[in-house]
Amino acid sequence: CCAMLLAAGKSTRMGMPKQEIPLLGVPALIYTLRAFEQAESVGRTVLVCPAGQEEHFRRLAEKWNCAGKLEAVVAGGETRQQSAAAGAASAGNCHLLAVHDGARVLITPEEINLAVKDAAENGASALAVPVKNTIKVINSDGFVTETPERSSLWAVQTPQVFDAQQYRNLLAAADGDFTDDCQIFERAGVPVHLCRGSYANLKLTTPEDVPTVEAILQKRSRCK
Repeated sequence: CCAMLLAAGKSTRMGMPKQEIPLLGVPALIYTLRAFEQAESVGRTVLVCPAGQEEHFRRLAEKWNCAGKLEAVVAGGETRQQSAAAGAASAGNCHLLAVHDGARVLITPEEINLAVKDAAENGASALAVPVKNTIKVINSDGFVTETPERSSLWAVQTPQVFDAQQYRNLLAAADGDFTDDCQIFERAGVPVHLCRGSYANLKLTTPEDVPTVEAILQKRSRCK
């Protein structure tokens, strides 16, 4: 399996590039790279970063000894779809392609292996967790129109793992924007299987997330 790590976002809500926000003194992206370095199911990785910073991020990975599987560092585009296309084109010849948000720094090697195994068995797979809160659907005026049955609702995470060539083909043919890669397969009528992940697999999005992420990292370090 080849893994594509998407880390080309501008991070306007964080006040600085969130790829390099220090978490217990370590740049955030390093935790993501380490997990994929340690995942037995992943043979190589491709990092998609902001345009013009390819060499910087390669040096960062090398500095923290996380470049053993790093096959390419490529420039992302203006949209997630453009960044995904750039990364997929650089992934080379592989059967399965795992797509991961670089900002999900708490991903573990075990969870990566689980998603890859599930994709090998079911064709397309993503980590997800059951939602804890009741979800409401509203109209344009803010009034509730529907309350979906909570037992059928799952919050999807990454990595999301697909047949590599099928992913490239569907991505090239995709119309409009999408917020996750499963949508490309759903729109094409291709079944996607969800496997249970962890609530700890958070996405680092706002400054308020930093203390939570650091607390989980500290707890993990004490348990080793």
